[in-house]
Amino acid sequence: IEHKSLTLGEVLDGDRMAKSVYSLKFKENVVDRELCELVLSEAEVQYLREAIEEHYYYELVLDEIPVRDFIGHLEESGFVPHTHKIFLWTHQHFNIYYNDDKIIYINVTKEHNPLTFDEVDPPLHVKPSYSASWIKTSVAYSNRGRLIAESGFFPTSLEIHWLSIINSMVLVFLLMGFVVIILTRVLRNDFARYNVDEEGPDDLDSDEYGWKIIHTDVFRFPVHKSLFSSILGVGSQFLAIAVGIIGMALLGMFNVHRHGSMNSAAIFLYALTSVISGYISNTIYRMMGGQKWVRNVNLTTVFFAGPFFMIWSIQNSVAWAYNSTQALPATTIVLLLLMWICGGY
Repeated sequence: IEHKSLTLGEVLDGDRMAKSVYSLKFKENVVDRELCELVLSEAEVQYLREAIEEHYYYELVLDEIPVRDFIGHLEESGFVPHTHKIFLWTHQHFNIYYNDDKIIYINVTKEHNPLTFDEVDPPLHVKPSYSASWIKTSVAYSNRGRLIAESGFFPTSLEIHWLSIINSMVLVFLLMGFVVIILTRVLRNDFARYNVDEEGPDDLDSDEYGWKIIHTDVFRFPVHKSLFSSILGVGSQFLAIAVGIIGMALLGMFNVHRHGSMNSAAIFLYALTSVISGYISNTIYRMMGGQKWVRNVNLTTVFFAGPFFMIWSIQNSVAWAYNSTQALPATTIVLLLLMWICGGY
């Protein structure tokens, strides 16, 4: 297996790409070409059955265009009599649309009957094959990104739920409005009570209530100055990261064909914006009279990274134990640590 070199974002996404044995040449049709020959043992057949039942799919990338399809399908009937059949697709037909010398779009169709596991006994002999048809289209190369986005493979339940987002935003604004109205009425009543001088100034000063009870707390420093400053610094850093990612997305800097490009941008922005968290945290800390600025810098650096690293290390260890591609390689971990050390300090 010849693996492809991946970017940092692709590794963080859990991608582990390898070069396939499909042989496709530009504008050259392929008819029922045998891909390879497999002999699957009983354990491998059971593993494949479970993958089909859990709706596993494959992903190929041709000219930065993802091609996805299920490796098989499941058929079930009613309760009586109940049947449970699992089928494996052994033939893939690629429809490749091109314009001049550019590939525009690719999809996969089924032209051969699938293989059912109920009709064979292990060891299972499988000869996967494939075909390819090159189809000329008038769609411009600049519009292929829109075409790929409109013909999504994933179900709509995995797409953005704009109605839910709008509903949440309306709910937040309503709650903020209620809080503002309540506070405004309370402050208006307090001001009106203080403006009515019925008992004399001496009694008025001795009988404080409402907002005037806590008016001196505005200028009182918190007990844990370093912790307060670190929270403000890290919060400002994440606000800068969010603004940066949204700005880069609006400028069209994220290519939909590049896996993990947003993850890479977030990692680099986190390292670069550490200057913001350090500056804001130390500035506020010194303004409040803090003297242990080195301790404040260390706390700001590990305030988010420390708990995040502890939780991630447990998840990564579990992924390693199950041989999952979500587990980061050791070289990537070292790279992230170096970026964190250089950016944080």
